[in-house]
Amino acid sequence: MRVEYKHTEIAVKKKLGQNFLTDSNITRKIVAASGALPTERILEIGPGFGALTKEISALTPHFTAVEKDRALAAFIRREYPSLQMIEADFLDLDLEELSTDGPLRVLGNIPYSITTPIIFKLLEARHNILSATLMMQHEVALRLTAKPSTKEYGILAVQLQSFCTVRYLFKVGRKVFKPQPNVDSAVISMTPKRESPVENPLAYRQFVRTAFHQRRKTLLNNLRDSYDLSSLTPETLKLRAEALSIEEFITLFSQLRPLEALSTGEGEKTVTGK
Repeated sequence: MRVEYKHTEIAVKKKLGQNFLTDSNITRKIVAASGALPTERILEIGPGFGALTKEISALTPHFTAVEKDRALAAFIRREYPSLQMIEADFLDLDLEELSTDGPLRVLGNIPYSITTPIIFKLLEARHNILSATLMMQHEVALRLTAKPSTKEYGILAVQLQSFCTVRYLFKVGRKVFKPQPNVDSAVISMTPKRESPVENPLAYRQFVRTAFHQRRKTLLNNLRDSYDLSSLTPETLKLRAEALSIEEFITLFSQLRPLEALSTGEGEKTVTGK
């Protein structure tokens, strides 16, 4: 399928997840929900034909956009000469370098196919961002904002919500896109917490993955091959990971010791990430 706008025509690239937003009411809601100020460093992911770009430029003409498609990057440069256009894959960006003059306020209608890598890149660079307000596939938005003891609650929800305040903002129907996707979308916001809840985030992420390794099994069955569980009560070990709140995950992680660290004789310092 080919899409044309203002004398620029492109062949829609499925691998880039190109679905262009056509409803200006949605873009206004996204910018308003982001809380972005004209004085802040704003980064837009994947401007496409500039539906969201137009609304951001009404707030401030000086911001940064990253676009992988060469034709679309050239289009945005012509239409919005005041912004800084980076023609690149967002996943290759150095967000620390971009935030040298201040933390970033991130906005975007992100491709369905790489939503999870984008979320984890932002999570890893959370010290460089103020917030991210993102439109994505509705199903993924539900998973990211899910509550305990629901079918959507899993690794994504726990890992993201442990380090960020995550909110489901509003649903966006499929009819406001061209070409029209087969699913609805939704907008979420993620705001990094000021203090990290754990001292070793990488070890914590591995712990969460292990706890959910086989979703229908208990914590005992999922964790016993990797952690010393002697400090946990039998009642806790009978629970499934999906039953734990974010606070309970963090507390549980602080009580466990990896078997590998213990077997090699490494002390408290290595185990807790201090």
